[in-house]
Amino acid sequence: MAVRTTWKIIHSCGHEVTHDLSNRPADRRAGFARWLEGRDCTDCWKAARDSDTESKEAWLAAKRAEEQQAAAEWAEQFDMPPLEGPERSLDWGARSRHQLVTTAYSVLVSEGTWDEADWAVLEDKIRTVTRAGWWIDQRDAEGADLLELLDAASEADRGTENPFR
Repeated sequence: MAVRTTWKIIHSCGHEVTHDLSNRPADRRAGFARWLEGRDCTDCWKAARDSDTESKEAWLAAKRAEEQQAAAEWAEQFDMPPLEGPERSLDWGARSRHQLVTTAYSVLVSEGTWDEADWAVLEDKIRTVTRAGWWIDQRDAEGADLLELLDAASEADRGTENPFR
């Protein structure tokens, strides 16, 4: 007698669904059927997942607003110039700049060997890069790399970058 391939499962949501488990090895079907009993059926699972999308979107919007507020306050406190670029990239660029610069300060000054005078020189270079897209492009960079990245940006602005690299 062959091991059955079709199982009637009463899911934790109360729905009864017939599942074809023929794609599973025969010795794993019963265990998988027990596992399915402890879960909502596919329709209920999808409905729960889709209804939660609004709360995720609200959470993300609140987080972005909080990050944007912190970036704006930081930019004002440290006299950072406004960023330039397409309207849709300005907020993202401001958040990216804030996150990278504060991470760099932590790595180089708070935890590193730089003093405030060293940082002041770097801060002046930071103010020269006002293109939002540049900060967005650097959003995954390490804080310790900020000086080198800013140097590369200023070389590109002066036109001294080697185009053949």
